[in-house]
Amino acid sequence: MLNFYAEQLAQLQQQGQYRTLPDIRHQGKHIWRDGRKMLNFSSNDYLGLASDNSLKQQFFAQTDVGEMALTSSSSRLLTGNFPIYAELESVMASQFQREACLLFNSGYHANIGILPTLADKQTLILADKLVHASLIDGIRLSEADYQRYRHNDYAHLQQLLEKNSKTYQRIIIVTESVFSMDGDTTDLWQLVALKQQYRHVMLYVDEAHALGVFGQNGLGLAEKCGCIEQIDFLVGTFGKALAAMGAYVVCDQVIKDYLINKMRPLIFSTALSPLVVQWVYFLMQHLPQMQTQRQHLQQLSTQLQLGVQQLTQQVMPSRSQIVPYILGDNASTVASAERLQQRGFYCLPIRPPTVPSGTSRIRFSLTADMTADEVAQLLDVLKGSQ
Repeated sequence: MLNFYAEQLAQLQQQGQYRTLPDIRHQGKHIWRDGRKMLNFSSNDYLGLASDNSLKQQFFAQTDVGEMALTSSSSRLLTGNFPIYAELESVMASQFQREACLLFNSGYHANIGILPTLADKQTLILADKLVHASLIDGIRLSEADYQRYRHNDYAHLQQLLEKNSKTYQRIIIVTESVFSMDGDTTDLWQLVALKQQYRHVMLYVDEAHALGVFGQNGLGLAEKCGCIEQIDFLVGTFGKALAAMGAYVVCDQVIKDYLINKMRPLIFSTALSPLVVQWVYFLMQHLPQMQTQRQHLQQLSTQLQLGVQQLTQQVMPSRSQIVPYILGDNASTVASAERLQQRGFYCLPIRPPTVPSGTSRIRFSLTADMTADEVAQLLDVLKGSQ
């Protein structure tokens, strides 16, 4: 009975795609693994808040933890709807200058729940070819027809819109703002312009890797581009730059009400811990004051982007804190990651099916608590290993 699974695992090992859970310990911006202390270039803690002890002390000093529930113990529609949830949703709706905000347990939870709730057999979903696995799963779970447009190819998207605009009651364009593997960004105003040509087209943007990093107030790429109000479903996560957990959508009030009534993952899931939501509330209030961290992160990103581009002689797709070092095949990527770890840099190989075949890479994720000297040291090691 178990032979099938064992054979499949053996195949993964032969292909260099076998995965295991790492035994690691965290120490600020460093990772301890196998007795080695390494600078962590694989974290999504983009603003360095997870290890900011002064911020945590400030939070606990003003929070009565003894009175704060550690679990909601229920779905929000039953007994799990604590006041802090509504307070955070209200604050975020005000920050984004939209009618409503709704919280979810994670970005994955949001993406596999929103689209199946909003889309039906009269809906067509047009998704960027490189959207995250959670969006792909959400699309598949919906009853909607869907097509994938070539990555950031707006001419191709326009062709699909023109071809299908009279066939469906509604069309939903789905994209990320910052793509998680190449670190490149979408042209939000191009998408808004396409959407505005049609009465029944809506726009869904996942800002998972942009919240906290872009915009004057850290609200994401949509804030930086000045088009928040033009995006029907603006989704983001607290588990990356905000050093917490959970996710959100900012939208019209009617959409929030519809999701509360129809979204199965929301209705049938135990809600987030109220203490975690309180922490997110605290961070969202401080987010506008973190412009120094954002500017420093941008400087580090530019430094690493230019350095990797010079080393690889490849066009650098990244416009963000996610910088790909594309090596191609699995074996050389794994070996390169191991060499970097031996030199004190915790860098991980990214292989198919996470990325397309032939594009295995080391995905560097920068955080604002790193220094320019540390990035320079990483680049020196990369030069020496070529």
